[in-house]
Amino acid sequence: MADRASIRKQSLPRFEDAEELGPQDAQFVQDLVSVLEKHGNLDRFGLCLLHEHFPLAAGEVMVESCDPRARTLRTQVEKADRTGHVKASQWRFLAGVDPSRAAEFEGGPYRVIMLCTPLTGCPAEE
Repeated sequence: MADRASIRKQSLPRFEDAEELGPQDAQFVQDLVSVLEKHGNLDRFGLCLLHEHFPLAAGEVMVESCDPRARTLRTQVEKADRTGHVKASQWRFLAGVDPSRAAEFEGGPYRVIMLCTPLTGCPAEE
């Protein structure tokens, strides 16, 4: 049984080099909207620009903390096995993974790229 490490990690472009959504993507976006509507997920999922500002080491994950009073959102790197952040908020699709192999990839052909806790735990009390 393969694990995530067996999937070749594709590098992401730096933010400055990542191509944003534009008019040439109209059909692509409409296709996504149709699939989301078909599965009742139009108000559940959206789209984000995949990019990186710096590489993450094995065992690291990006986490977000929210301060609703200050209306700020902070992102930082934490060790995946020591973070208190528990709810995935962003995922990256893995190419070449057949959906029938979902059990090998924690529920689907994707990888969690961002975690957070419910607002009652964000930000962590200091």
